[in-house]
Amino acid sequence: MKIGITCYPSVGGSGIIATELGIKLAEKGHEVHFITSNIPFRLNTSHHNIHIHQTDITDYSVFKYPPYDITLASKISEVITEYGLDLIHMHYAVPHAVCGILARQMSGLDVRIVTTLHGTDITVLGHDMSLVNAIRFGIEGSDAVTAVSDSLTQETHELIGPDKPIETIYNFVDETYFNTAGREETATRMKKRYGIAQDTKVLMHTSNFRKIKRIDDIVRTFSIVQEQMDAVLVLIGDGPETNSIRHLIKELDIDSSVILAGQQTDVKSFYMMSDIFLLLSQKESFGLALLEAMHCGSVPIGSTAGGISEVIRDGQTGLIVEVGDYSAAAEKITDLLEDPKRYESMQQQMIDDISIRFRTDVIIEEYEALYKRLTGDMEHG
Repeated sequence: MKIGITCYPSVGGSGIIATELGIKLAEKGHEVHFITSNIPFRLNTSHHNIHIHQTDITDYSVFKYPPYDITLASKISEVITEYGLDLIHMHYAVPHAVCGILARQMSGLDVRIVTTLHGTDITVLGHDMSLVNAIRFGIEGSDAVTAVSDSLTQETHELIGPDKPIETIYNFVDETYFNTAGREETATRMKKRYGIAQDTKVLMHTSNFRKIKRIDDIVRTFSIVQEQMDAVLVLIGDGPETNSIRHLIKELDIDSSVILAGQQTDVKSFYMMSDIFLLLSQKESFGLALLEAMHCGSVPIGSTAGGISEVIRDGQTGLIVEVGDYSAAAEKITDLLEDPKRYESMQQQMIDDISIRFRTDVIIEEYEALYKRLTGDMEHG
């Protein structure tokens, strides 16, 4: 099958999933064409079945803003026509699904369109009334629509009200890379690098440091935990909230116990060093970093937001607290870390559970089945 994929190439869950999906599809013999504004950052290995088509967005003086949408649609149309694509997979309703629909019209060919909703296109943009019609158009103009969690599927119907069924297909991670092999050795090495005592507990969070991630709650949670036990907090990432988080850390007088490590390429090693991974977001459609951390053996504590509680089975494979309840988060973390047997049992249940529910080959097969259903309909229609 010849499949086109359009996603944002920068760091972010949607781009990671789209790229990993393309790589796995290519490994299974499909011809994959990435049509993006740049090479996806996770696409760091060459594969004879993967082709990259980069859009060049010219900043003409007649345009107030560079015409990304039109240029991308035109490029997708060219690739559809030149390579005879069977299907294009658009990651994000706006602008990519809309670009895909326009590209199909430009090509004049009956290529099928799959759109995957990742969260921001609904949870943030869906509240912007000026974009609701465009989002609905992108969804309803697609031949099939998927969402990364049941929560996102429900929210899409509530906010946008599209006349289109939405199928949940969960995210996945490459378990050949994110796993617990060498966890103890890596933890020892990382703790030495950062001057952390070997028996000190490590709490961790990674994100783009937006307000919606509620990193202040994570810092306040840790402030309570470190009063009860020897622990450090490691924060990976950068973004608009970085300065305010620095001020809060100073205000709480926990500078010596918090490591602001900035952006990191080897986030896996930090997952392996951490005992607890925190994701206390206000909104979260899935939480890909959460799943990565769990695969590396870090037990999660998450908020009730969005799809987090679909990834974590509360009390079995991790812990869940209400959004904003950092006191409860601190209490649950302290209780768990002070009970090594319970921690080890939860950690093992976590690894067993995610290796079944979020296995790469299972998720890839779900996408393949969807593609075949659509292209089969096209062949016999």
